[in-house]
Amino acid sequence: MLTHKLVAVLNKKIEIGKAMNALAHMSIGLANLCKDKDMGVINYEDSDGGAHFASKYPYIILKADNSNKIRTLRNTLIEKKIPFASFTNAMTIGTWEEQVAKSKATKEIDLEYYGVCMFGEKSDLDELTRKFSLWN
Repeated sequence: MLTHKLVAVLNKKIEIGKAMNALAHMSIGLANLCKDKDMGVINYEDSDGGAHFASKYPYIILKADNSNKIRTLRNTLIEKKIPFASFTNAMTIGTWEEQVAKSKATKEIDLEYYGVCMFGEKSDLDELTRKFSLWN
């Protein structure tokens, strides 16, 4: 039985292209943050020897009604010390240097959250995300 999972919660008010971009960036950030944890990456090698890397753990995509719901979830993840990566509107402007400067100049309460993704024990993440519905 799998004991861990990955979960992303995306802001349903964000257009799909922006949401998918946020998901990609958060996934890379989370993988880097969790590089010392076993995220269950497996090479699903095909019969021709081609490598197809993915996690053995489920990756569930959920939706939140708005940025504030994601902010609240993010704060809970901080309190519970669960690894996560988040993505905000400040990360969408100009160069990465401009994005870092914009983030640093903006109070957390004024950031618009596009999403948050996390990795942890299945039971913990199920409890924290039970109020969100499946992205479909």
